[in-house]
Amino acid sequence: LAVVAVALLLGLNVGGLRERFFPARGPGPIDSIAVLPLKNLMGDPEQDYIVEGMHEALITELSKISALKVISRTSTLRYKDTDKPLPQVARELNVDGVIEGSVLREGDQVRITVQLIHGPSDRHLWAQNFDRELRGVLALHSEVARAIANEIKVTLTPGEQARLASAKSVDPEAHEAYLKGRYYWNKRNPQDVKKALEYFQQAIEKDPHYATAYSGLADCYNLLASYGAIAPKEALAKQKAAVTKALEIDDTLAEAHTSLANLKWDEWDWGGAETEFRRAIQLNPSYATAHQWYALYLLALRRLDEAREEIQRARQVDPLSLMIGIHVGNIMFHQAGQYDKAIEHYRKILEMDPAFSHAHIFLGWSYFQKGLHEQAIAEFQQALALGRNRDILARLGYACAVVGKRGKAEQIIDELKRIERSEWWIAIVYAGLGDEGQVFAWLEKGYAERSPAMTWLPTEPAFNPLRDDPRFQDLLRRMNFPEN
Repeated sequence: LAVVAVALLLGLNVGGLRERFFPARGPGPIDSIAVLPLKNLMGDPEQDYIVEGMHEALITELSKISALKVISRTSTLRYKDTDKPLPQVARELNVDGVIEGSVLREGDQVRITVQLIHGPSDRHLWAQNFDRELRGVLALHSEVARAIANEIKVTLTPGEQARLASAKSVDPEAHEAYLKGRYYWNKRNPQDVKKALEYFQQAIEKDPHYATAYSGLADCYNLLASYGAIAPKEALAKQKAAVTKALEIDDTLAEAHTSLANLKWDEWDWGGAETEFRRAIQLNPSYATAHQWYALYLLALRRLDEAREEIQRARQVDPLSLMIGIHVGNIMFHQAGQYDKAIEHYRKILEMDPAFSHAHIFLGWSYFQKGLHEQAIAEFQQALALGRNRDILARLGYACAVVGKRGKAEQIIDELKRIERSEWWIAIVYAGLGDEGQVFAWLEKGYAERSPAMTWLPTEPAFNPLRDDPRFQDLLRRMNFPEN
């Protein structure tokens, strides 16, 4: 009878007995977090760039905390306006905490509202409003990051405390131009990157001491050179001037150190590039781009074990990035000769986005390495249908050359010759045709032009038959490649 009476009292929770005897377990420690896209409360889609900029800035500030894994913006953007339950989002991103929020701007005043939720349990932990004038918006981002860190009781190093507390004021018009620049830069195509360049220049004109605007300028020159939209030597000079200025103003910008690492890589300063990549990662362990580019740098130097570790770190903080997913397939599987696993991996990426041309290119290359030449050509042609560029043309031309479709390969060479700064890609097609003289003639032109693609000389499979050629070894020596 006593047992029944106690069971009844507990069942009815008389006097809160259930909580006294069986207290609810609180959420465990939060050491990983995702900031979901912020909501635009201004009722004007033209203001989306402000909201997206604040979303990116908040992620950047939180990423400065080394004890906290912060999911990259690329992955969290996939949950914009999602109707998925938060526990599912947390599970997919492999995080403990989720930040939701909104942005409201009225004149020169901006308000950001954030709430912290324990992802696995969907339990609301904390919410707060933050108000600032636009001039103090950089300090606002840091204040929000510090408040979140305080709520989840994450330990900040003295250096991190200093960086989060040192945000300066910024000219509102300069900041607005910077946000527009990042908005267009994130679209990652030549036309929009040129727009981004103009906005970053406007930001610098308004505020010559705005370090992140110089970093954005450097990133634009880097992308424009890789797209062939600007001569590599010109891009290197402008990129160097911009990133040097950014670091003169603020030596703690991980993005600027990453840009400098990439610059030194393109200058064939291999040791200097590695130093800067490591510095960037030290400053911001959750900056996926630094891990991603460092992994590619290690791949270029044939340091495969280290490259695998680094690309896995990039995937941990940006698990849904299609581009990082491509590099995971290449470094983890393709480079190890595991072509079946690589093919399966690329097919999964295409399930996420069938129009992602890079996945078709890499899938085609894995098919080609397996000897499935027709399937490879079909993938290259599908990539080409999504948008013509030098890399796709070269892969298709090489494949056609190898299977005996010489006329098609020569037709592609003619098209590449009409595209500026295509020396590297023309050499690849000539390699498929077995014309060694033309291969080295065009590689020499790429060397003279400082083509960014030349940094892949040790790893480009099309040149495998030429690696023992004294002319090939001489190119590697002149480019200062370290001996493995």
